[in-house]
Amino acid sequence: MSKADKDEMLLQNQPWQRERRAMTLLSSLNYRTGELSSYLHNIACGVSELVQVDWSVVTLCQQGFETVLASSLDMGEGEHIYSLHGLLTGTVIEIGCSLAVEDAKENPEYGEPPEGYCSYLGIPLRTAQGEVIGTICSFHQQPRKFTKEEIQIVELFAERAATAIDHYHLYQQQCQFNHVLEAEVEKRTAQLRAAQAKLVEQERLAAIGEFAAMIVHEIRNPLTTMMMGLKYFQKTILAEAAVERLSLALDEGSRLERLLSEILLYAKPQVLQLCELDVNEFIRELLVPISEMPEALSRQIEFIPASPTIKIVGDKDKLKQVFINIVRNACEAVSDGDVVTWFVNTSSEDKVCISVCNGGEPIPSEILSKLTQPFFSTKPGGTGLGLAITKRIVNAHGGELFTQSDAATGTTVSVQLPVILLHPMEKSSAFRSP
Repeated sequence: MSKADKDEMLLQNQPWQRERRAMTLLSSLNYRTGELSSYLHNIACGVSELVQVDWSVVTLCQQGFETVLASSLDMGEGEHIYSLHGLLTGTVIEIGCSLAVEDAKENPEYGEPPEGYCSYLGIPLRTAQGEVIGTICSFHQQPRKFTKEEIQIVELFAERAATAIDHYHLYQQQCQFNHVLEAEVEKRTAQLRAAQAKLVEQERLAAIGEFAAMIVHEIRNPLTTMMMGLKYFQKTILAEAAVERLSLALDEGSRLERLLSEILLYAKPQVLQLCELDVNEFIRELLVPISEMPEALSRQIEFIPASPTIKIVGDKDKLKQVFINIVRNACEAVSDGDVVTWFVNTSSEDKVCISVCNGGEPIPSEILSKLTQPFFSTKPGGTGLGLAITKRIVNAHGGELFTQSDAATGTTVSVQLPVILLHPMEKSSAFRSP
């Protein structure tokens, strides 16, 4: 080495010159939220350059482990996490003070250095609240002392690193809080919109109900008079052609009466007479009248009960109307001798799903979405109000109506209703063998 190089090195190692370079490096550090990695890398490299050590790292220490956040040397891909137990870094975290070890091999009581290194300088990263969250660790392959000025310089860098890490964590917490807040606002907004839509729907149905009641009343009175007149002619002797026309008129009059009744049923508010119902018992009782319906006479209705039994709160008569309508539709969709399966799913703790499945032809998707719309019907003589009324009754119980249809399994109509949650002691006894 030439004399000029030696003089240059000597000049650089002067305390005032080193402090000047430290200030220059510190002023050049530019931390922006979200760019922590590059900022800490510059700190690690700056410390190695100023203190003239072989390797420096910035670590985050939590729950007995240290994670290397930045290194002046390439450590390879992936996370680098080590146990603090028995390491020099662990001593720094434990004492919460700077630690300078001239030769760790000669002073093993402070902890073990990385393989190939002897001297060590560890500076704790302390937040503004006084919490030690990590370290700046510098290692050198040869034994060496660290001056007071060198320790002070690294402490300056440690202060910057601690502030950056603390701010970054605060930024991450703020981002997470904002995300949770946005999700909560979105959820509340959706609930508000749903409540508003429900209120608008209730007001609309109330207006429709009043209007429908008035119209039905105005139509039903003259219709009753007309039906009485038509039935009177049944007692007279008429020509065959006249009898056919009279029969057709009576059928259409009866269909109009049914339509008026269903319009009133759909439009008026659903007032529920609630009582506690055992789902299995309710369905078993209902199987008797359902099996005697004309649509069900030549079909097989197979019921698979819930195990264990489960209870709901509902209007027994209105729920009967719901399932009579659903099972009737299922029976109409299959051929004589086919099976309609009625089963109860209790996999959810707070809901029960009662489903009716038939293996008939699948319902096209464009029709499936319209089934519960008022006055939409695929039946020649249907009013299109059966499933619409069914949905209103289910919704009034706080439940939901689902319809699925495909070629493999046929069509399944499911009614999901809230259940009565059992007390833990009742629940354990419900599962106990008799």
